[in-house]
Amino acid sequence: MPRVTGLGHVGIYVRDLERMVAFYRDVMGMRITKQNWRVGIVFLSADPDAVDHEIALMRGRPDATDPHLIQQISMRVASLDDLRAFHRRLVADGYRIEEVVNHASAIGCYFFDPEGNRTEVFWVTGRPCWVPTVSPIDIHQSDAAVLAEVDRVFTQLRDVPMGGRMSEESATLAPAARQG
Repeated sequence: MPRVTGLGHVGIYVRDLERMVAFYRDVMGMRITKQNWRVGIVFLSADPDAVDHEIALMRGRPDATDPHLIQQISMRVASLDDLRAFHRRLVADGYRIEEVVNHASAIGCYFFDPEGNRTEVFWVTGRPCWVPTVSPIDIHQSDAAVLAEVDRVFTQLRDVPMGGRMSEESATLAPAARQG
């Protein structure tokens, strides 16, 4: 039976993205690895050579009376087959799948746990993509078809360096809506 291999990252809704980025970068010593300021998303890592990001900051924190501050909790799996097995099990057990997406650097299955917390299980593809990107993907295709789709997205984005920005940041990469 597949299992998660560790915590990948935590997504946090923030009120002041610039201030929070400065805190994690300048006070905590993390590096910006991915960013899309138009949408309001910045990813940071303490060790970018080892892990793509550990903190994902998302503009859109609710007011002080709303306790929903976590945008997502993401956990790694060891293989594409493990990701497929998790997807099948989540569907069979009746969990609501939000989406399965190709990030080029990883493929993620987003779903909601029993209390409505947005959760992701993801497999790292080995493609060092430094652009926050989301493209729907059918992970139940052949390995070759899945990897071809990963490579198609990676080829489009691979020239953006770690922490760099695309000349035209897409507005289509929107953080997922919070569950109530």
